[in-house]
Amino acid sequence: MCGIVGIVGKSNVNQALYDALTVLQHRGQDAAGIVTSHDGRLFLRKDNGLVRDVFHQRHMQRLVGHMGIGHVRYPTAGSSTSAEAQPFYVNSPYGITLAHNGNLTNVEQLAKEIYESDLRHVNTNSDSEVLLNVFAHELAQRGKLQPTEEDVFAAVTDVHNRCVGGYAVVAMVTGYGIVGFRDPHGIRPIVFGQRHTDEGVEYMIASESVSLDVLGFTLIRDLAPGEAVYITEDGKLHTRQCAVAPKLTPCIFEHVYLARPDSIIDGVSVYKARLRMGEKLADKILRERPQHDIDVVIPIPDTSRTAALELANHLGVKFREGFVKNRYIGRTFIMPGQAARKKSVRQKLNAIELEFRGKNVMLVDDSIVRGTTCKQIIQMAREAGAKNVYFCSAAPAVRYPNVYGIDMPSAHELIAHNRTTQDVADLIGADWLIYQDLSDLIEAVGGGKIKIEQFDCAVFDGKYVTGDVDEAYLNKIEQARNDSSKIKTQAVSAIIDLYNN
Repeated sequence: MCGIVGIVGKSNVNQALYDALTVLQHRGQDAAGIVTSHDGRLFLRKDNGLVRDVFHQRHMQRLVGHMGIGHVRYPTAGSSTSAEAQPFYVNSPYGITLAHNGNLTNVEQLAKEIYESDLRHVNTNSDSEVLLNVFAHELAQRGKLQPTEEDVFAAVTDVHNRCVGGYAVVAMVTGYGIVGFRDPHGIRPIVFGQRHTDEGVEYMIASESVSLDVLGFTLIRDLAPGEAVYITEDGKLHTRQCAVAPKLTPCIFEHVYLARPDSIIDGVSVYKARLRMGEKLADKILRERPQHDIDVVIPIPDTSRTAALELANHLGVKFREGFVKNRYIGRTFIMPGQAARKKSVRQKLNAIELEFRGKNVMLVDDSIVRGTTCKQIIQMAREAGAKNVYFCSAAPAVRYPNVYGIDMPSAHELIAHNRTTQDVADLIGADWLIYQDLSDLIEAVGGGKIKIEQFDCAVFDGKYVTGDVDEAYLNKIEQARNDSSKIKTQAVSAIIDLYNN
């Protein structure tokens, strides 16, 4: 889960890129980067940290140019080093920079091909750098001194033929233009839009439509699965379907948790989808416990608020804000490292005692992943005087790893893996736990004006839409994650020992 943006403007785009990244900050808090192009030269600033911390006035003044791309990152494989901050750059051909949201499932094979056949060097462990080198190699194969839109689209076609996984990409070809493209399954979101200025039309590509809205761009549409958009430096827009057999199977977890509620993804309002999740949950509660004794519905800020409000309305129960959130603590789900998550929960939320004391409380969260956060929140509710604490998840039980760009690669880290609903309820300390049914979630997200026939629901049902993920692949990812954790633990221990001695 990262955020990407690309702008071709008529004046300097540094401030617009910065503003867009702040709107997309919810998609990644680990690192941020911007690169711009002016007179055939590139100007890059990237580092670990929030957008506001990475870019100071002196950096912004150097980011000159009418064309540029940006990225906010959170680590999908446990890495949080500044060396893997994006955008990445290769000098051949033309000078190409690239920012990527998602994850390639055949990255090992690609890295081997890049080294042995393409004769290119990859400097990090990031699959984004691998994807950049694949795209650069395929564009170089065209053999043109000046690439045309046909060359760019042909290179994207070859990327689709070689790369497997979920990916949404913006890439800038220095001096020529910006290209955006989406994997043939459309797993990760990407949109493009335009705005009219006195100097002419400006174009923007981004992960979510909300970033276009805030900057005054009009949404044109989502990129279709396998499609590419190419905007030349002088502002000409070209689009092309570059995949042989594309099929839209977007990640349903975008609507559950990842995206902002004011975004529209593949024609579906995230806000309305979450309203419908609340309706479906209320219906399930009434089926299971028509004589329920819920006194108040309280959301766990912020993502679950929309579903919780509609759930309360359908149940005819009071909706109350029972937790106050510290806005200066990041989203716990995307903080690198379980220890950081555990530490941050009580710094992040504080209970309003009068909303809990003596009441049967239904807490609503968007999902339950590792279970650490909700366990602590339930304990907070009890300490605030709740009589009974019920817990409701707007998503089904997360039982399987995600391999397309969300930080949950190990099945054993998932509290619902190989456990029943009652098992999970006991572990998190809830008096009653209710999950959304998968069929209801699919209907809630796909039940709008635009019908989506199939979603990537792998985290819930274990069915991976790219067809190349098996038990051996998942085991390999888990082992790599464990090895990475061991190295980090050993490094920390060595520092502590050095300090103590």
